[in-house]
Amino acid sequence: MDIALYAPGLGYYAAGARKFGASGDFVTAPEITPLFARALAAQVAELMRRSEPAVLEVGAGTGALAAELLAELDANGASPQAYTIIEVSADLRQRQARMLGSRAPNLAGRIRWLDRLPERFSGVLLANEVLDVMPVQLLSWRENGLLELGIALDGDGSFRWEERPAHGRAPEYARRIIVEPPYVSEICLPAQAWVEAWGTILERGALLLIDYGFPRREYYHPQRATGTLRCHYRHRAHDDPLLLPGLNDITSHVDFTAIAEAGAAAGLELLGYCTQAAFLLNCGVLDILGRIPPGSGARYLKAAADVQRLLNPAEMGELFKVIALGRNVRGGLLGFRSGDRSHTL
Repeated sequence: MDIALYAPGLGYYAAGARKFGASGDFVTAPEITPLFARALAAQVAELMRRSEPAVLEVGAGTGALAAELLAELDANGASPQAYTIIEVSADLRQRQARMLGSRAPNLAGRIRWLDRLPERFSGVLLANEVLDVMPVQLLSWRENGLLELGIALDGDGSFRWEERPAHGRAPEYARRIIVEPPYVSEICLPAQAWVEAWGTILERGALLLIDYGFPRREYYHPQRATGTLRCHYRHRAHDDPLLLPGLNDITSHVDFTAIAEAGAAAGLELLGYCTQAAFLLNCGVLDILGRIPPGSGARYLKAAADVQRLLNPAEMGELFKVIALGRNVRGGLLGFRSGDRSHTL
């Protein structure tokens, strides 16, 4: 998964083909509607007031989130002094620079790009649909023990799955997971390590992580016995990551209990966990929608339909979650004022 997504020049996120939007393979919330970023701005502004006026976005995609977020913060007199983007794709960096140059030209001097995590940071970290593309290990619970699914090469040059004994930290971590064999699912140790790394980086502020997933007891549900690994190619979802390697997006859902545990192990406080719908409603997305005059006809109807897509439990509203982990941030957060599900973790 790591090679297929990130191999220099060949991996899905390292090559030049378009990934996001109507001409790509999938659409994320910032591409669906600018109201997503505008609502998120309310939470970002609150957190910057309690920490430092700085934002760091990981995996900024087309730059749509950054552009709309900066515009909304600027309109409300809450512009960050620095906006940093960590992006592994040179192609996406170029797209982000063009987007931000055209949409936020007055703030261009505050934007910079990094190749890796900073040594220290205070402010707000944003990661929208980042955890789901961190490489997973695919495990198989059998009556005779725990195995790992790896990739083997057939004589004709084609790939196939092959079981082998689970290695590394996987067997130890798998003890936390109670399932009835036979059962296949994933663990994502890199995502946990990434969160733990922020325990030594974050001095004051919070991580806002937005992705699709479940608490552990829902993630490893008996009815989810084939795992959550999925691929996206030209707006079609399928479950064969061995098909067209390097051309498919490969993702898995997020175990948010594991993310919360990693944060706690790193000394970060759980500040909130809720559905995307609850978070956006708490941040005033309907008030922002109300700024569009109903008499504007098609423009208002499209915006309303897009917001409905973000909030609808049958679409993104329930499956997508928001978790906040922080340090030295006092008081409750706006986005989790109602509907906080931290107790489910």
